[in-house]
Amino acid sequence: MAIGLIALAPGLALAAEPKAVVQGEMDRALRADIQRAIGTSKGRAATRVDARRRAREAGEAAIAVLRSEGYYDYLVEPDVAEGDTPGAIVRVTPGPRSTVGKAELVWDGAAPDPATVSAVETALALPPGSPGRAAEVLAAEGRVEATLRNRGYADAVIHPRQVVVDHAAHVLQPTFHFAAGQLVRLDGLKIVSQGRTRPNWFGMLAPWKKGDVYDPAQVAKFEQRLRDAGVFNSVTVSLAPADQTVNGLRPVVVSVGDRLPHTIELGGGYSSGGYQTLNSSGIEYSTSAGPGVEAKWILYNRLGQADTITFTGRLAQIQQKLDGEVELPDWKRADQILRVGADAYADDTNAFNDKGLGVRAAVERHYTKTTYITLGVTFDAVDTRERTAINANGIALGDNLKLAIFSGLGQFALDRSNDPLNPTRGWRLQVEGDPTYVTGDRKLPYLKLTGQVSGYLPFSDGATVIAGRLKLGSIVGGSVPDVPADRRFFSGGGGSVRGFDYQGVGPQLPDGTPLGGVSLFESSVEVRQRVTGPWSVAGFIDAGSLGSTPAPSFHNIDVGAGIGVRYDLGFGPIRLDVATPVTRHKGDPLLQLYISIGQSF
Repeated sequence: MAIGLIALAPGLALAAEPKAVVQGEMDRALRADIQRAIGTSKGRAATRVDARRRAREAGEAAIAVLRSEGYYDYLVEPDVAEGDTPGAIVRVTPGPRSTVGKAELVWDGAAPDPATVSAVETALALPPGSPGRAAEVLAAEGRVEATLRNRGYADAVIHPRQVVVDHAAHVLQPTFHFAAGQLVRLDGLKIVSQGRTRPNWFGMLAPWKKGDVYDPAQVAKFEQRLRDAGVFNSVTVSLAPADQTVNGLRPVVVSVGDRLPHTIELGGGYSSGGYQTLNSSGIEYSTSAGPGVEAKWILYNRLGQADTITFTGRLAQIQQKLDGEVELPDWKRADQILRVGADAYADDTNAFNDKGLGVRAAVERHYTKTTYITLGVTFDAVDTRERTAINANGIALGDNLKLAIFSGLGQFALDRSNDPLNPTRGWRLQVEGDPTYVTGDRKLPYLKLTGQVSGYLPFSDGATVIAGRLKLGSIVGGSVPDVPADRRFFSGGGGSVRGFDYQGVGPQLPDGTPLGGVSLFESSVEVRQRVTGPWSVAGFIDAGSLGSTPAPSFHNIDVGAGIGVRYDLGFGPIRLDVATPVTRHKGDPLLQLYISIGQSF
């Protein structure tokens, strides 16, 4: 026991204690603020001289707190306690708190326009009779400066304020001094460093017209557009100095530095039905099909329009693909993206085999980063083999088709969630319509429609999140087997109904070949629970069905369920899910494992 006490003694000797004890009658919150400002020490004062020094420092800290809270008629007395052990004390008498009188604003030089003067007086927001806190006075001064700049007075300057305290009346009288300067109107851009980018591309991004009043939010928006292009290592945007004003107009100075001209990305995994593109989380891998690798060669700003050119090669068990795409951000107008691409591909799935060539073009108009409308067209020349029946000998029969497929694309996405990779509140909506005409060995026009909505409801200050997803699809004007197999709806696997194989949900031939459907129903519910630090867990249930009519079918619904672990990487979680089919059929797997970055939806 004695040994234990001796071992604890050094820790007890180092226990923190206040540098000085606060004495006097005052509000509890004020006392706590003063004591916090005085601070603590690891030990008591060794001598009375040391205690007296601590008391003086404590008195200065107490005065700073009192003045910041509007107590200007205070009495602060540093002292040293009597006795063998010297201790610093500070006696505080706050006195009455001063209140704000009528705040005055003085213009040093010409006053701004009347509307701005009115806006500044509103922004001042120091009502007479409010507590005379120093922080409120400083905040009011900052609001006035911000209002001036936001209304075009970019050269506004704060001059020294005057604050008079009437100790008899306990009133604080602030007088603010400002030089508003001249109203600034904007010219075009002055580009001092452009790298590989064409100068006229910058001018199209500016959200103001020549002669518009300076608005810092518009300049900041222009800078953000440059950063969002993704091809610059550095971006600097600022208003030119006043001496560069010509005919009452001032340019905005722009400087950018190009990133490296190209990058190479490599990826791989053990994938379910190849690679399944999900939401913004990207690619999900799981354990039902086999390995796959992918490589990308990305070129930046080669056309001088902040463009990105991406060449992709993919080699997976059920898909091989070579793809090239050019992306032009802010094409023709700001916040509008043009994507043009071409690919050669081959798919080897349980439902069909095909190989083909395709070209595509789409224009994506953004209203926010995650809310946009897309219009596009695609053309594919496809050689496909469909499995349509099983003969008496158990051999799969099918059609070999050479097809030319023309498709339009109309898509609308609305995102009101709080995070693209790890949403904890809000909702998302995405709808798409693809008018399609098939010609060649089969002729058929049809319209493919899909819609998905997801929502996120937090509990316990966000520690628990209930997430839900509903997806519906319909092909109008076509049926199975008229619609080519690679254009039908399929379900099962990551991103749809976890626990099942890729294409494992829905009607099948006797040998297990998926037939697909012309309607789709999918839903998911997840309970996501934060455990500690970056770790969280989730439980989920997925359900889905395919139908043979355009109206989604809610019969023969397959259900999968599972649990998962998430680790927050800072920008989003890495996710590991284990799922099993609840409505398990012959040939269905017992368990499936899914690994991805970002939540499942």
